Amino acid sequence: MSSSTAFPGQSPLAETAPLSLCAREPHVPADRLVAEMVPPPRFDSVRFDTYVPDPNQPSQSEAVTVLAGFAAGLGGAHATGAGRRRWFGKKPAAPAGPRGVYLDGGYGVGKTHLLASLWHATPAEPSLKAFGTFVELTNLVGALGFQQTVRTLSEHRLLCIDEFELDDPGDTVLVSSLLSRLVEAGVALAATSNTLPGKLGEGRFAAVDFLREIQGLSAHFRPLRIDGEDYRHRGLPEAPPPYDDEQVTRAAYATPGASLDDFPGLLDHLARVHPSRYGALTDDIGAVCLTGVTAVPDQSTALRLVVLADRLYDREVPVLASGLPFDRLFSDEMLNGGYRKKYFRAISRLTALARDAKGLVAQ
Repeated sequence: MSSSTAFPGQSPLAETAPLSLCAREPHVPADRLVAEMVPPPRFDSVRFDTYVPDPNQPSQSEAVTVLAGFAAGLGGAHATGAGRRRWFGKKPAAPAGPRGVYLDGGYGVGKTHLLASLWHATPAEPSLKAFGTFVELTNLVGALGFQQTVRTLSEHRLLCIDEFELDDPGDTVLVSSLLSRLVEAGVALAATSNTLPGKLGEGRFAAVDFLREIQGLSAHFRPLRIDGEDYRHRGLPEAPPPYDDEQVTRAAYATPGASLDDFPGLLDHLARVHPSRYGALTDDIGAVCLTGVTAVPDQSTALRLVVLADRLYDREVPVLASGLPFDRLFSDEMLNGGYRKKYFRAISRLTALARDAKGLVAQ
């Protein structure tokens, strides 16, 4: 479609044609991939003093105190150019004692808020701090290669990993190897963790299990328990009813910066774009409009959709769709399999974005 095309029934000058995610093939330079490893926009303004501890849960106040002290202690890391000294053949000594913290707590206790606050509080330029989910970190390794990722992140003072996932043994070994190299370079670590597949109903992943899974890295983490109300999974969130194709299309034409794509076509396109570029795929998109939403056909496609859902949620991009409601995207087999936690998260996030999109449809 050209930018001057009008939706049928509209004046040619009334509205411009929407964008298309399927028409985008972003090429993201390595420096941008690393530079974008910062807290998501919804956590731009969080700080330790905006975290409101539950007075009935003293571990929450203690966590703020410990993390604030941890951040303050990172002011000297790499300050003398530890990474640059390697050019002269002198390898920096590995730091003694725990060089990382692991936030151990259930859903809804504010682990990501605290992790982002730690990133903001660490006295270093943003270019010397990295924040990303476990999936984003594995995608970074896939895009840059293992050795280049080690070289790039070794100059950082802090690496924060949200939702450390342990449902793929290969990825766990990969990231554990990466973190071991970063610890040797003096990088501080902080992590929250996802639940193990078999422990979904518990709503949390115990520190002892996390430390066992990362094996050789366990000595570098200080577990920090954060007690609080445990938001357990109570069934799929109820997705709003989908609109019809005409409503979605009209909204796409009427919304500045909206994209409009056929859902099966978008799924095919995601297979041709590296997941590390899904953020760039949504650059300057004001809303995502999808027609013909159907059940996701296979697990590889489903996992790519999970990553896109995360990027859209991070950027607070509303999603308007026709076809199946989002709570029917994944088969019962998927929702009962090893990746079900990811699929529940994607449903929850897409449902929230669908609710945000209600105002795009003319009443």
